[in-house]
Amino acid sequence: MNEPNLWHINRRSAAGALAVGLFMAWMPIPFQMVFAAGFAIFFQVNLPLSVVLVWITNPVTMPVMFYLAYKLGSILLGEEVDSYHFELSFSGLIESFSQMGPAFFLGCLVLGVLSAALGFGLGRLLWRYSVLFNRKKTLEKRRKQP
Repeated sequence: MNEPNLWHINRRSAAGALAVGLFMAWMPIPFQMVFAAGFAIFFQVNLPLSVVLVWITNPVTMPVMFYLAYKLGSILLGEEVDSYHFELSFSGLIESFSQMGPAFFLGCLVLGVLSAALGFGLGRLLWRYSVLFNRKKTLEKRRKQP
């Protein structure tokens, strides 16, 4: 826990934290924040940013995100997207989960990996742009000074 990248923002820790947080946001598991923290420690990336990004998945966004994951998984498996009837019982839950589970989990995994890769790449790109922009600004300031 003494690793500086866990608590400081730099190019590597920020981009890695984006990847970890966005990946874990797509995982349909309880305690996503705990897993995000574990991965942040393992990969030595910014811990707070990794944990906060998991909250992209919240009660408002979760239905839409998980429906998209199920739909993508169904397409990738070549299955038809079912308009299922949900029955609020243990047997109904098990039945719908056994039918939709593989497509749903595949979609979550694919979207998690894609989001992580996109977040990592975009994080690195934006950091680089920020550094170049600040350098340019500093050079312009120096030129204007007598």
